[in-house]
Amino acid sequence: MAMDTALEPHHDGSPLYVSNQHPHLGDAVVLRLRVPRALGTLQGVRVRSNPDREPVFAVAQLTSSAGGWDWWQAEVAVANRVHGYRWLLRLADGTDMWVNARGVFTTETLDSEDFRLATGADAPDWAASSVMYQIFPDRFEKSDAAASRPAPVWAVPADWSDEVRLEPSVRSTQLYGGDLDGVVERLDHLERLGVTMIYLTPVFPAQSNHRYDATSFDMVDPQLGGDDALIRLVEAAHARGLTVIGDLTSNHSGDAHEWFRAAYGNPAAPEGDFYYWRDAEHEQYESWLGVPSLPKFNWNSRELRRRFIEGDDSVVARWLKPPYSLDGWRIDVANMTGRLRNDDLNADVRQTIRRTMTDVNPDTILLAESTNDASSDFQGDAWHGAMTYANFTRPLWGWLSEPLTDAGGGLGMAMQTIPRYDGWQFYAAHRQFSAGFPWSVRLGNMNALDTHDTPRFLTRALPGVLPVAVGMSVTLPGIPVVWAGDEFGLTGVDGEHSRTPIPWHAADAASGTIDLYSELIALRRKHSALNGGGMRWVHVSDDALAYVREDGDESLLIVAARADVSVDLPAEVIPTPDAVEQLFGGLVLSTEGDSIRMSGTGPDFSVWQTAGA
Repeated sequence: MAMDTALEPHHDGSPLYVSNQHPHLGDAVVLRLRVPRALGTLQGVRVRSNPDREPVFAVAQLTSSAGGWDWWQAEVAVANRVHGYRWLLRLADGTDMWVNARGVFTTETLDSEDFRLATGADAPDWAASSVMYQIFPDRFEKSDAAASRPAPVWAVPADWSDEVRLEPSVRSTQLYGGDLDGVVERLDHLERLGVTMIYLTPVFPAQSNHRYDATSFDMVDPQLGGDDALIRLVEAAHARGLTVIGDLTSNHSGDAHEWFRAAYGNPAAPEGDFYYWRDAEHEQYESWLGVPSLPKFNWNSRELRRRFIEGDDSVVARWLKPPYSLDGWRIDVANMTGRLRNDDLNADVRQTIRRTMTDVNPDTILLAESTNDASSDFQGDAWHGAMTYANFTRPLWGWLSEPLTDAGGGLGMAMQTIPRYDGWQFYAAHRQFSAGFPWSVRLGNMNALDTHDTPRFLTRALPGVLPVAVGMSVTLPGIPVVWAGDEFGLTGVDGEHSRTPIPWHAADAASGTIDLYSELIALRRKHSALNGGGMRWVHVSDDALAYVREDGDESLLIVAARADVSVDLPAEVIPTPDAVEQLFGGLVLSTEGDSIRMSGTGPDFSVWQTAGA
């Protein structure tokens, strides 16, 4: 079943539709709505805002008509830190039509699905055009110096060619010895791919290979080369125009962390209130999902805030300043941070982190993990974007993967038990989970096919769909993510298995996949419409999705198909349809009269360029 989205009224938060991308309280902002002429004469158009939770309406005026579309606009004053609004159209027959961030409706819609103007906490200018490469340091590359470092007592040493072991006793302790100087040695590879941002999973000392159980936040793990190795990496990356962000655990530390060891069994210690204790003796404590090695921080502690997140001497600040000069942070388990029973200090913590970062270097990015519906925490007050799975990763797996219902536990199981989706279900899930984000945050959300916490996408992918998946990650709004090894065609049945050491010896054999990633990343970086431009859905069917990314300079018509496809669209979905240039893919576009047809053999991902809106 196909769904006609081609000629729907449309608005989004991009510059085509919102005059001020960085509004402040009290600013007047001009909003624009694109309405198809096919909808007929309208009795009127209004913008319904909700300042202080009391609806008000601004009357819109018809300002121009071109290419089968009318453009309406209205001015609103930003009344709250997050200013919600939607459009109301009165049709010729008296029917009302509502347009919000989730779509077009004929009944009144929820405030939670309004478009949003968010004030403050703007992401750096480079964020929206970033392409992220995620590195798990132990598994990326070993420098020559790594061989001289003895393995720590907790580790199970492994050779680079050894299989990743999945038995519980060694899942987190198998150590391959990758280090930060090894990353420096492979920067040519990252330049070949065209990525712009390196995301390092934690580099602090710990008692696991993943290092999310930090024993200190004051030094880089000597196993990775120590502080000087991080300095060398950041300097080398910056010299090539790459940014580098680190990874912090704001929800917990390791049970061997210096703060926890000082507080354990010692209520009088200065660190005594850094954690949640179940007994007066400080011997029983709360931890992440009941895992004893990951005791949970208590953000009621003023001293914890001072040491970790607040001010120039905090952990957050230290690593952003020279000589380390990280370009931002990804915050682990951000959704659980500051939350336990009656406590909900999440907003305090995230806003404090961002204030500290702004004071140290406002040109830094703050991303946060929130594995499910993340929108309530991501309203522009701190986080610039979400590492989340509900709006892109899981729907994409549902549409482009073989179904599998018998799997292991954890997030891997959640990824692998997704039911088989058709295109309509992908569209519905993606729009539903994206609708709650302000546009600026949506541009900072991570479009990940997979990560270090999930199976590899290719493990269950339908035959031939990798170009479709990568293409969608680089062309939908958000930051594309390459999890190190994806470009080598690696597979993995769960998060641990996906952390395979990078097979550098196989680079030539993987050159086709590497070149695919490189070509699609280059497409993303070259075209302004893909780096902040608007987003319109124009076709949804079981096996094909079509959308337009657009700005004042160009429009890109994009078709993602998992099977053979023939899509017919009205000619007015794009400007000058008879003068398009094909940028990628194998589908054929033809124009006949008032329609456009894209057809061919699938799976396929095709992109055409034409004039700006």
